[in-house]
Amino acid sequence: MFKIGLTGGIGSGKTQVANQLATLGATVIDTDEIAHALTAPGGQAIEAIRQAFGEQAIAADGAMDRDFMRALVFEQPQARRELEAILHPLIGQVVQQASAVASGQYVVFVVPLLVESGRWRERVDRICVVDCEPETQVQRVMQRSGLSRERIEQIMGVQASRAKRLACADDVIDNGADVSCEALSEQVLGLHRQWCNLDK
Repeated sequence: MFKIGLTGGIGSGKTQVANQLATLGATVIDTDEIAHALTAPGGQAIEAIRQAFGEQAIAADGAMDRDFMRALVFEQPQARRELEAILHPLIGQVVQQASAVASGQYVVFVVPLLVESGRWRERVDRICVVDCEPETQVQRVMQRSGLSRERIEQIMGVQASRAKRLACADDVIDNGADVSCEALSEQVLGLHRQWCNLDK
């Protein structure tokens, strides 16, 4: 099945684009959603996270404490590597299982750190980047999450630069501050048609 890797920085609008592609008939496999499920109460990764980082890493509801872990991985690069060593193999298993039963017109893998990982280029037929200005990313994330500008800029700092993402792209969707919902939808529809033709 034809495979698309969809990526973009935090606040770029990946989820909005992925949802439209799903509506158009693609099978969407979102690695962020998988990670959230693995670290939810009773998730497969919870016990390993507890063992690695202690009870303070687990919130009262039994999920991974995201605020605690976010702060920890920014302060301690080794903690980031330990968390990735727990999550990445589990995410890989779920992705493989989901792609094996995919039945859409093509498969879209939504991978926030696709460029950074270096492991996806050979797994997909095309890489699509959802692009916008860095300041637009900051404003969107502040509005939706309540995170401080400093924290958002820290997150952006460990992601690939805008230039590096664009250099890896086969296709680019412009979702800048001045792009309307209608204009975004037209771009998505155009790429959907293009990908369906490439798959023939």
